[in-house]
Parts: sequence; C-alpha cells; structure tokens
Amino acid sequence: MDVIRRFFLSHLHNLHQHLLPARPTIPSNFDDVYAAIQQYRKTHTAPVDTIGCGWLADRELAGPEFRFQTLTALLLSSQTTDERNAAAIERLKALPDGLNPPSIIATETQTLEDILRGVSFHKRKAVYLKETAKMVLDKFEGDVPNTLEGLLEFPGVGPKMAYLALQCCWDISVGIGVDTHVHRIANKLGWVSTKKTEPESTRKELEDWLPKKYWAEINPLLVGFGQTCCTAVKPHCDSCPVADYCPKKSFKK
Repeated sequence: MDVIRRFFLSHLHNLHQHLLPARPTIPSNFDDVYAAIQQYRKTHTAPVDTIGCGWLADRELAGPEFRFQTLTALLLSSQTTDERNAAAIERLKALPDGLNPPSIIATETQTLEDILRGVSFHKRKAVYLKETAKMVLDKFEGDVPNTLEGLLEFPGVGPKMAYLALQCCWDISVGIGVDTHVHRIANKLGWVSTKKTEPESTRKELEDWLPKKYWAEINPLLVGFGQTCCTAVKPHCDSCPVADYCPKKSFKK
C-alpha cells in the first residue's frame, strides 16, 4: 500500500507541476543589452541623474525631513518634467520654515498652488501635498512610512511612487518602479509584452523574471536612457548602443 500511495502522490505532484503556468525566462540577450545600456549611461548624464526625485531633497538633511522632501518630489513628479519638478521643490524649500510637514500645513492652499504652478495638475497636487503632510504628522508619527501599504495610503501615490519612495527614502527594494520610460523601453526591447496595458502590468511581468539585484537600479538606468537616447519622439537609433538587438529600431543599415 505504501508503494502505491507514494506512486500516486508522485504522479499527482508531477501533474500539478505540469499544469502550473511556465515561469518566464530571462531573455537570451538580456545580459548583453543591459550591459551595453549600463556602459552608455556611464558617459551620458541625464536629468534623472542630477535632478531626479532621488536628488532633490537637501543632502545635508537626515531622517524624517529628508524623507518628506523626497516623497514630495515623487508626489509632484507625475506627468511633469524633471526640470519643472526640481524648480517647484526649490520654491517649496524657500518657504519661511522650509519644506517639512508643519510648514506645508501652515501654508495656505492658494499659496501652494502658486508655488506649484508649472507642475502638471498643480491645484490637485497642492491639496494632495497638504493632506500628505497632515497624514505624516497625525498617522505616521512625523515620518514617511517604510511599508508599501503605508505609502499607498497617501493621496496621489500609486505603486510606482511607493516602490521608488521605499528605495529612495529607506533603501528598501520590494518592487520595480515602472514609469513611462521603463514601460516603453521594456516593451520596445521585447522584455515584456504589455504595450497596450498599464505600467503596472509591465512591473509584474518584469518582476516575474528580472533578478532582484536589478530592481532598484533599472528605473534610473532606463529613465536616463529614455531621456538621452531612446526618446519617445525621434529616438536616436543611429547612435543607440543596443540598436542591433532592438526589434523596434527606426532606421535601416
């Protein structure tokens, strides 16, 4: 009976494994493509490298205030260029009491709207920023939370911002921050097939096969690549380091 039972259980296990969906494999040319983009980025500075959200908080600050400034930069960044976002952060820092939760709460919403002018949806984001400052003080004991669940409670913060906030504020990487550049380039290179869906689908597909050691660095890597080479409009395919691997290149040799 034991032999029959073991045979039955083994057969059932094999059948279960056969029915499970196949786990995506790493694209065959991934290592070469990734290394080429890394090498390119070493010699091509992009806006994300100097005025991206992770660089806008006062570097001499530490702890809660640094993290709040970083979260603010992320909150304002949606559909806004790095240049406009950086300028808005500098104006917020110029408030009499600086850029911190008590200062934001004490500032009239109309004043915040004026400061954020130039940022997309600046009126809505002024309200979000004020609500966020209150939540940081009242619900999170004066600091940006270090959990995905906590970050997603803030108005205007979705998965992309939450994952990037964890990385920039707490050096915690539990997911990939997928913005329009990562979404577009990952599809263009054939790493995912989610072009007609939301970036969140791209995140899930990438996380299925991309080694975790790349999760934190792939966002700034591809964002900078998208800003300097693989641009959304008129990409520089003639000088692209991975043109030979790209099925979507827009020039012919």
